[in-house]
Amino acid sequence: MKKGEIVGILGPNGAGKTTTIKSILGLLIPDGGSIYIADRRVRPKDRWIYRYIAAVLEGNRNVYWRLTVRENLEFFAGIQGIDPQRARKRADYLMEKFHLIKRENDQVRLLSRGFQQRVAVAVAFIRETPVLFLDEPTLGLDVESSLNLRKTLKELVTQENKTVLLSSHDMKVVEEVCERVIILKNGKIIANDSISNLKDLFKTIAYRVEYENSLSPDLQNQLKGRFLNVIFNRRSFIVEFREPNELYDLMDLLKVHDVVIKSLKSMEPDFERVYIELVKGGS
Repeated sequence: MKKGEIVGILGPNGAGKTTTIKSILGLLIPDGGSIYIADRRVRPKDRWIYRYIAAVLEGNRNVYWRLTVRENLEFFAGIQGIDPQRARKRADYLMEKFHLIKRENDQVRLLSRGFQQRVAVAVAFIRETPVLFLDEPTLGLDVESSLNLRKTLKELVTQENKTVLLSSHDMKVVEEVCERVIILKNGKIIANDSISNLKDLFKTIAYRVEYENSLSPDLQNQLKGRFLNVIFNRRSFIVEFREPNELYDLMDLLKVHDVVIKSLKSMEPDFERVYIELVKGGS
């Protein structure tokens, strides 16, 4: 894995959820093959690796809840051996980046789930390790906070040249933040590629059609029988074609049935669907 890269680690577990970083951490001591961190091979009972990695685990387990935001940041910088003066400046910088300045003197246990999550991510960054494991980094955040955190993550990883392994149940987060994804199934890698390349594997000719009036049951049956796949929603449907020129057939059919088209939009493959198809078809 390269420096300055965010890699998504995904794969179903027994509960049907994605692989969590807690399970990935267990892979640091492999039962087969080799793992290298900072160009050094990891061996059983090695402890030096923990100076090279930091983690955000689901449930904010990498922070002390009775310490304030600032105390958490400076404490974890201290146990990493970072100079106190540098730690204070670094804490100021990270609190600004993660919008925590106004809450710096509040105990973490008194913060909302979203603020606790921001503190957890900031604590991982203040340790200045080259490798970060992030498990559900946007968990508990509202839409705006999640967007801001994604933007901040990408900026910091690039600026500080870090390697990040990220696990999330939110495929939109993975798609937006990660440059590459590794998908695991039954302990094996079934995909290791950029998201754009993986989406191309399942690319189809698809359109979303919004209409103003209604579709008769007869028309719906004709659409299903004529085209590759049709999914009906309220006042819209998604249609997939085998050939591009089938779009003209669709327009003719809708015209015959006096359907008033409100909008017609070409659709790109959804990464969540790509993930599901890969896991279903992977060995």
